[in-house]
Parts: sequence; structure tokens; C-alpha cells
Amino acid sequence: MVTAKTKQKILKTFLDLLSEHSYEDVSLPLVAERAGVKLSDMRSAYASKLALVAAFAEQIDTAVLDERDEDMEDQPPRDRLFDVLMTRIDALADRKEAVRALHRAARQDPALALDFNRLEVRSQKWMLIAAGIDLSGMKASLVAQGLAIAFARVVDVWLDETDEGMPRTMARLDKELDRGSSFMRQLGTLDSVAKGLRSFFRKASDKRRSRDENSEGDPHSPEEAPAGA
Repeated sequence: MVTAKTKQKILKTFLDLLSEHSYEDVSLPLVAERAGVKLSDMRSAYASKLALVAAFAEQIDTAVLDERDEDMEDQPPRDRLFDVLMTRIDALADRKEAVRALHRAARQDPALALDFNRLEVRSQKWMLIAAGIDLSGMKASLVAQGLAIAFARVVDVWLDETDEGMPRTMARLDKELDRGSSFMRQLGTLDSVAKGLRSFFRKASDKRRSRDENSEGDPHSPEEAPAGA
């Protein structure tokens, strides 16, 4: 049984190696060797490099959720989301070079980019929850996907920014959230249209069902009229 402490050591080693090497060059045997664990323990803890990346994403999610500012609850949703995503940037700061390696790998490998995107969408769903934006179903998936793409653009700017105040990063996040607000308004309109169509077809179906039931119970209906009548 691999302990939580061993799993933490393996993850730390993986991120340390990513700060020095490309994602492709960081193999599971190398991580195990540097962490000082057996390959069997490596296998039990993390069956793949993607599992390690998922653990890193979860670690960042947890850090953001723990730092959630309850004083922001009375602020507009957009401001709450801005605060949450900047907190996420802060949480990534200690692992900036590892993040750079992951972004570079995703740009070079479309299949890997899809895997990373899936993890990022899951994280962004939690960021929406942290911001008090409660969505469900298809809308939640669409918004989280859009936010994952937007945040990736923000991270691209952040990776190249040297100013500790992060003015360029914050400006880009502002821009992306403005785009997102427009998208949400469009999504709201589409949602209203979809609800209207569902209501229309439901009422039409109810009327047809009622008409069929009345027809079955009518002794003078054509179906039940005696032959030759």
C-alpha cells in the first residue's frame, strides 16, 4: 500500500523534473529513480504521466478552493470569477516552469492537448463552483470548456510575464472574461429559445394525447361506428 506521503514525494519529483526537462523526457522510471521508490510503488501510485498531471491539477484545485475569499460573495459573478482565476494563477506560481513544460508539450502533441483539456475542463467546473456560479448539464460543460480555453490564453501571457504585479496577465484575463460574458448572454438566449421549443412540443404532445384519449372513449367516433352506418 503506497502511503499519501510517498504519493506526494512522487508528485513533487515529477514536477521538479518538469522544471528541468521536457514532458517527453520525463519517464516514469526516471521519476521512480529520482523519488527513490520501487517501480511497483510507482505503478500503484500513478499508472501514467497523465495521472501525475491530473494529480497536479487536483492539487491546484484544492489550493484555490481552500483560499476562496468569502468576502467576495456579494460581488458580481464576473468579479468573483476574476478573483478565483487570479488565485489559480498564484497557486501555479511556484511551478511556473513545470506549467511551461506542460503547455509546450500540449502544443506539440494534439492528442496530449485533448487529454490535458479534459483535465482542465474538470478543474474549471470547480473554479465556477468556487466563484458561486452554479451551472448544470450541458450548459456547465459548455461554459467550463470555454473557460478552459480562455484560461489557457491567460496562462500563455503569464508564462512570459516578468512583472510581479502581472498587469498583462490581469488585462488578458479581463479581456477573456469580457468575451465570456458575451458568450454567456448568447447561451442564455439560446437556453430560453430551447426552453420555449421544449414547452411548445410538450404542449402539442399533451394536446395530441388528450385528443387520442377522447377519441377512444367516444362511441360515435369513426373507429367505433358500426359497419354500414
